Amino acid sequence: MFKKILIANRGEIALRIIRACKEMNINSVAVYSEADKTSPHTKYADEAYYLGESPSSESYLNQDKIISIAKQVGADAIHPGYGFFSENAVFIEAVEDAGITFIGPSSSSVKMMGVKTAARQLMSQYNVPIVPGTTYPIKSVSEGKEAAIKIGYPILLKAAAGGGGKGMKLVTIQNEFASSFEAAQREALKFFADDTVYIEKYIENPRHIEVQIFGDRLGNYVHIFERECSIQRRYQKIIEEAPSSFVDNKTRDKITQVAINAAKACGYYNAGTIEFLMDKYSNFYFLEMNTRLQVEHPVTEMISGLDLVKEQINVAAGEKLSFDQGDLKINGHSIEARIYAEDPENNFLPSTGKLLEFQIPSGPGIRIDTGFSRGSLISLYYDPLIAKLSAWGRTRQEALERLKRALSEFQVAGVTTNIPLVKAVCNNINFINGSYDINFMEKEFTGELQNRAVSSNEIENAVVIISSLLKVRSSSTEFKNSITDNNKWNELQYE
Repeated sequence: MFKKILIANRGEIALRIIRACKEMNINSVAVYSEADKTSPHTKYADEAYYLGESPSSESYLNQDKIISIAKQVGADAIHPGYGFFSENAVFIEAVEDAGITFIGPSSSSVKMMGVKTAARQLMSQYNVPIVPGTTYPIKSVSEGKEAAIKIGYPILLKAAAGGGGKGMKLVTIQNEFASSFEAAQREALKFFADDTVYIEKYIENPRHIEVQIFGDRLGNYVHIFERECSIQRRYQKIIEEAPSSFVDNKTRDKITQVAINAAKACGYYNAGTIEFLMDKYSNFYFLEMNTRLQVEHPVTEMISGLDLVKEQINVAAGEKLSFDQGDLKINGHSIEARIYAEDPENNFLPSTGKLLEFQIPSGPGIRIDTGFSRGSLISLYYDPLIAKLSAWGRTRQEALERLKRALSEFQVAGVTTNIPLVKAVCNNINFINGSYDINFMEKEFTGELQNRAVSSNEIENAVVIISSLLKVRSSSTEFKNSITDNNKWNELQYE
C-alpha cells in the first residue's frame, strides 16, 4: 500500500481524498495556488506545498511543478480528483515516467476513452450504440459545416477532451456554425489545453443516464448501478440522483452490461463512468466515458455503502476489487444538489467574495461535501461549486423531503448562491413525479428567475445572519422593515 499520496486538486474533492487517506493511514500531500493558500484542504493534509499564482495555468495545470513536488516529498502516488489533469493522458504518462503511480486508469485507456472522438470510434467498433455524429476532430469551419449538413441540424459542438458542459455549443442553423465553432474551440483550449472539437446530433428531450463502473488490474469488472443527471443548466449538472426513477430493472440490466462491455473494450481499470442519452422509449446511446471519479459519486456511495475513493486507492496499488457484482444491491435512494456561488437572477454570473456566514445542514441521511468554511474566499479563478448536498432515504420521496429540509437549513452570506433555484426545482411537480429530461430547466424556469421576488423567509434568514455579523443593536423587526423593499434589498452590499 502507498505511504504518501499527493492530491493534484483543490476544494471539496481534495478534502474528500485527504479524509480517505487519513482513514487508510496514508500520508496526504496538498498543493495550492495563491488564491487557495488558506483553503481547508491545505490545513487538513499532512503536508501542503505552494504551486503558483491563482490562474490554473500557473498552478493546478502546471504539470512539471506538480510532479517535481511529488518527487521531492517522496509521494509514491498522485490522485488527480476530477477536472484539471484527471483525464490528461500526457500527464498520466509523465507521472508514470517519474516512477509514481497514477490513481486512475492507464494512459492508454484515457487516450482511447478520454478523448471523445477516439471513444466514439472504439464504441462503434464494439457495437455499442452511439449518438450520430463525427468520430473524428473537426479541423475547420468549412469541414464542420459540411459534416453538420450530413448529420442534420440541430447539432452539438463538443470539446473532444472535455466534460462538464465546457466547450459545448448548440447550433440550430448553419449561420450560427462559424461563431459557435470558434467559441467552442476557445473554451476547450481554456479549460482542457486542447481545442479539438467534434460534432454530435442533438437529440431532443433525452434523459442523461450514466453508469458507474469499476475495474481492477486483474481483469475484474463491476457496475455500481446508474445515476440520473438530467437536471442541467447549459450542460452543467445541478441535481443528480441514484438510482434513476425512469430506469426499470430490465433496462438497468441492459445498460449496465453495455457499460461493462465498453470498459472491457479499452482494458479499463479503476473508477469510470459511461454516460448515455436515453429517449422516452428507453433506447440509449453512448455519449462519452469519463475516465475519472465523478463529481456526483456521493449518491452512488450512499445507495451502495461503498467508499469509491478508498477503492480507487486499493485498485491503484494492485489489489483486487473488494467486492463482486453479487455483493451489490440498491439500498434506498439518494439525491445530490450542487450548490454554486452564482446568481440565477443575473444570467448565472459567478459570485465572488468572502463567506461571511456558512452554516451547513446536518441530520439523518444528509451528507455535505465542501472545501470551504466561514471566512473562505470564493475567487473568480475556478469553478463556482462551493458544496455538494446529498440526501438519502428509503424511498425517493423520503430522500427528496430530506433534501428540501436540508436546503432550508443551509445559510450562506457574502456571496449569492443557487440555493433558491434548487429549492424551486425540488418543489416542481414534474421533478417530484420524476417526469423530466435534460431540457427541464429551460422548459420550467425560462424567464421566471428574472421576475422572482425575494421571499419573506429569505429576508428573515438574512436578517438573522446579518444582525449576527454586524451586531446590529436595533431589533430584527426594525432591520427587516428597512429592507423589505425589494429594490433596496438587491442594492445591499457587504464589505
